[in-house]
Amino acid sequence: MLRVLFIVVLITHGLIQLMGFVSQWQLAILPQLTGRSLIPVSSDMAKVLGIGWLVACVGFVLAAVSYGLRKDLWLVTALLSIVVSQALIVVYWPDAKAGTIANLIVLVVIGFAYANLRFDQKADQAAQQLLAKEPLDRTIITTDMLVNLPEPVKQWLMKADVLGKEKIRTVRLRQQGLMRTRQDGKWMAAEAEQYFTVDQPGFVWKATIQMAPLLQLNGFDQYKNGHGGMTIQFMSLINIADEKGPEMDQGALVRFLSEIIWFPTAVLSSYIRWEAVDDRSAKATMTYGGVTASGIFRFNSHGDIAGFEAQRYRQADSHYILDTWTTTSDTYRALCNGIRIPTQGAATWKFKTGDFTWYKLAITAIDYNQSALY
Repeated sequence: MLRVLFIVVLITHGLIQLMGFVSQWQLAILPQLTGRSLIPVSSDMAKVLGIGWLVACVGFVLAAVSYGLRKDLWLVTALLSIVVSQALIVVYWPDAKAGTIANLIVLVVIGFAYANLRFDQKADQAAQQLLAKEPLDRTIITTDMLVNLPEPVKQWLMKADVLGKEKIRTVRLRQQGLMRTRQDGKWMAAEAEQYFTVDQPGFVWKATIQMAPLLQLNGFDQYKNGHGGMTIQFMSLINIADEKGPEMDQGALVRFLSEIIWFPTAVLSSYIRWEAVDDRSAKATMTYGGVTASGIFRFNSHGDIAGFEAQRYRQADSHYILDTWTTTSDTYRALCNGIRIPTQGAATWKFKTGDFTWYKLAITAIDYNQSALY
């Protein structure tokens, strides 16, 4: 709705510029335009300035079209249109000064949009660098590869239909979800993209969280070369969090391990060791980059993955503590290459004061072994 509203603002503001062209070229009589100016304007100069109004009109309309098509070109087009428009407004200030308000509104949106673009570019660059390092591996999954796995893990992979499929090396996916930052906090809509590499485990996750109309948080999580990091910014401008260090390394490793449910052939990776627990659960221990962490994978009666539990570091005030972190999974579908994965889930911290479910998500798209970003 807000996107449509801004398109309407751009087009309307552009069409108002057209009044200046019509007036200066005397194509119609517009009583609301007196022609008064802050500097003397000859009749010939008036026509030149009239062309300027026409250029501003076309510029704002083109910016609206580009914005509607989600093309970054709208930023430059709108900014140049503002420059032309405001210069003419200054000349014809007695009649046109109200147009300054519209120009300021568009300029503020440009500022936030540019900041968001820079944030996205940083995340996309990190994702592209991650994907570029993943080696090519055309290994086909066979029954022999599953022999040494605990029985419930083996059954899960069979149910996921990985046999005869190419080993998953890279993953790209899109999520929609709800997020909150406190146990009593309100749920905020979130959209995210995530990219994984498997042989050299890593991921990049970028998200937009809608706090309120016109207000958003931008999140960027990264796990690369055994190190994790998290950045959260308000409107892509103000840092709310910028965390890294040993605790973040452990937390990112645990997150990666928990999310192999979306690319099941990662179960066979050399950095993961499996131990049987019972007929519906198995313990996975991942060691990479000098960091080791374990988690329990649980399965339902149908052989599908049902949940994950591990000890994971979280920030509490100014320090980190280990707490129980769990995920749950449901709604299973084959979205890519016939591989069955859970497409809905939730993440929960187990506090002494009660469970804190902070993220609910749905996978809306997933692709394997692609080197390009969305």
